[in-house]
Amino acid sequence: MTPEPTAPTVPPATSPEPLAAAGASSTTLRQRIDDFTTRPGVPWAGALLLAVVAFLVRLVRIGEPHSFAFDETYYAKHGLSLLQHGYVLHSPDGADAQILSGVTTGSGVWDDYPEMIAHPEVGKWLIAAGEWIGGMDPTGWRLASGAIGALMVLLMCRFATRITGSVLLGWIAGLVLSLDGLHLVLSRLALLDIFLAFFLLGGVHSLVADRQWLRRRMDADVDPRTRGGAASWGPRLFWRPWLLVAGVWFGLAVGTKWTALYPLALFGVWIWFAAAVERHRRGTRFAVGRSAITDGPVAFLSLVGVAFVVYLVSWTGWLVHAEEYEETLSNTQYSTFDGRAQWSTATEPDADGLGEVVQSLKSLAYYHRDVYTFHTQFLNDSTHDYASSPIGWPLINRPVGVDAQLDIQPGDQGCEAAEGSTCMRQVLLLGNPVIWWGGSLAVLACLVLWIARRDWRFGVPVLGVAATWLPWLQYEARTIFYFYSIAFLPFMVLALVLCLGAAIGPKRGPSTRRTVSAVVAGLFLIVAIALFAFFWPIWTDQLITYDEWSSRMWLKDWI
Repeated sequence: MTPEPTAPTVPPATSPEPLAAAGASSTTLRQRIDDFTTRPGVPWAGALLLAVVAFLVRLVRIGEPHSFAFDETYYAKHGLSLLQHGYVLHSPDGADAQILSGVTTGSGVWDDYPEMIAHPEVGKWLIAAGEWIGGMDPTGWRLASGAIGALMVLLMCRFATRITGSVLLGWIAGLVLSLDGLHLVLSRLALLDIFLAFFLLGGVHSLVADRQWLRRRMDADVDPRTRGGAASWGPRLFWRPWLLVAGVWFGLAVGTKWTALYPLALFGVWIWFAAAVERHRRGTRFAVGRSAITDGPVAFLSLVGVAFVVYLVSWTGWLVHAEEYEETLSNTQYSTFDGRAQWSTATEPDADGLGEVVQSLKSLAYYHRDVYTFHTQFLNDSTHDYASSPIGWPLINRPVGVDAQLDIQPGDQGCEAAEGSTCMRQVLLLGNPVIWWGGSLAVLACLVLWIARRDWRFGVPVLGVAATWLPWLQYEARTIFYFYSIAFLPFMVLALVLCLGAAIGPKRGPSTRRTVSAVVAGLFLIVAIALFAFFWPIWTDQLITYDEWSSRMWLKDWI
């Protein structure tokens, strides 16, 4: 194993401020920006300001369209049922119209038996919190998504700053994320994917923090028995607080969608390997094997163990009402699939005390088996107009139309279309093209730089994209959608700022390279802002003419 360099020759952005224009005043300008961004409180203040602006932008007409858009018909009602009953009841046909008219209780809204839900409950509890604050209407059930979308901008700033060492690059990362259309629209809908992306970002951020903490802790070790040498195992680190925090984040992520298991597994291996690298750097022989013994159990319990406990706690409402699920869902086509018997807990006598807890946990395990059967065996033949192949997601191969009003005639709703034309409204889950296409190239560049420089920071976005995108390739035959890719958007943004930092370089003096890189970065942000304004109408249900809409359909598969 080759040890990592303690000080990379050209780090991606080790200086607090890599963007300085060339010229006689470059050093002075850089120093001024450097001094400003390193003042106490300034890094957090800038990130908070970006998050507040992002939240206010996402609140603009967040209640439009005034309907259940796309899969909101499931998640908004699931949230309401959790809020009212503690578990998800089945809703009859016509419940959507009842709720939109202001009726939120009674037989017209709920049946008296639970519904089998396809995804865990953490995201739905967050939607329920928004409904509790804002009411059971489109504004209320989208409120949590708006808040989490804004917090994700804040977290993106801190994540990028932690990795690059640059406050300004962190702010740029948060700004770029806030300018993306997929992030914007999902922040204005009661779907689960924005919550999943937020929790995954928090989990990886915490693992990066643990890696940096681990290095500092080992460098600070002065015990001659663990300080180095081939026979030394290095210090025993049983308390790794950032790993515990990461476990909470990943538990919430898996509690939102099971697809979070892939990044949990990959980054779990990564953090163990990082510990082995640190031990090798200190002169420990057989560092990989020794780290597996020394660091492996601690990392597994701190990360996976905590994540499992958090995940299990998120099912508390289900466990409290396990009897209702046993009565209704223990003998469905999913539970008896392929010759299996119904849940054994459905026919067992009710237990008491600890026995009841064990019985409920067994029922939950059966329920998980049935939901897994549903996902893997009963969705392969389904179709949808907006389904897409995951191989093309980074290039925005098939955006998803969430809502549309077509053929709005001139004079209706303020339509000012020319004679013979019409107006329309649309909400389209479409990324900002310059961010996605540029980010795709940046991820490839990070892969090359990771190999060439042996700098672990370039590997983070590569692993993040791999863990959240590549697993979907095995499900190409199923009905899956482009907006699932929100999970790897933050890693594409990170790749962009890492490449920007690498292009500008660490030198403080003016140079042609720094000038060209700064100009390219500025042009990129200008184009991203311009496209944000250009696509804003079809992200936010604005009234536009058919010709205006057509000018935004750059590819035929976007229609």
